[in-house]
Amino acid sequence: MEIIPSIDLRAGQVVHLRQGDYDKQTVYSTDPLSVVSLFSRAKPARIHIVDLDGALAGSPQHLDLVAAMVKEASVPVEFGGGLRTIESVGAVLEIGVGRVVLGTAAIQNTLMVRQAVSMFGAERIVVGLDAANGVVSINAWKESGGITAKELLALMAQLGVGRFVYTDIERDGTLSSPNFDAVVSLIRHGKDLVVAGDWPSRPQVIASGGVASLAHLQRLAVLGVEGAIVGSAIYEGTVDLSEAIEVTAGL
Repeated sequence: MEIIPSIDLRAGQVVHLRQGDYDKQTVYSTDPLSVVSLFSRAKPARIHIVDLDGALAGSPQHLDLVAAMVKEASVPVEFGGGLRTIESVGAVLEIGVGRVVLGTAAIQNTLMVRQAVSMFGAERIVVGLDAANGVVSINAWKESGGITAKELLALMAQLGVGRFVYTDIERDGTLSSPNFDAVVSLIRHGKDLVVAGDWPSRPQVIASGGVASLAHLQRLAVLGVEGAIVGSAIYEGTVDLSEAIEVTAGL
């Protein structure tokens, strides 16, 4: 299982929002490059970067900073936040980002998702399933997308997407625990798609939101996720990144 440390950017700082609420912000660093360097030394599979300002604006707002972070990183970088057009996806990939995470666009511009898969390859396109009570939220998590995480996974799989980041919004940044039941349900749903012949291989699920301990990560590994995104637990010291990578290696 991949352990993927997360860096959320807002106004050029490394922050985290509790349950996606922009009024409940914790600033962890004013130097994103130093955080990238620190995480890179632990040699994670990749680093996850989110442009929170971009999610609000509907277009990336930190391209120069992200470009510098990519150069600083010694591991691949994935990026999300405000990617609503094929041009913005191309611009992010052009600066060296390894793969992108599409959220709002997966619901509001599904043809763009199909185009992105065709132009850049399925390995570089990830869809975010950011859900509250099972229903996907869009536009910086401020609006309902009117579709469940399971329904969106099935729709995107038909467009050629093979990898999904599932975030439980109600647990994100809370250091409570992941929504294990929802994760299991999504994984089983992906398997059902394969059995039904709707998708040639099992969609991969990456879990995000609520991780607070090594035990949480070990349980996610047993459930069969491809990876786990960890943010607050690393910054608050309840999970040591190097130890987490070592403990979950091979799981």
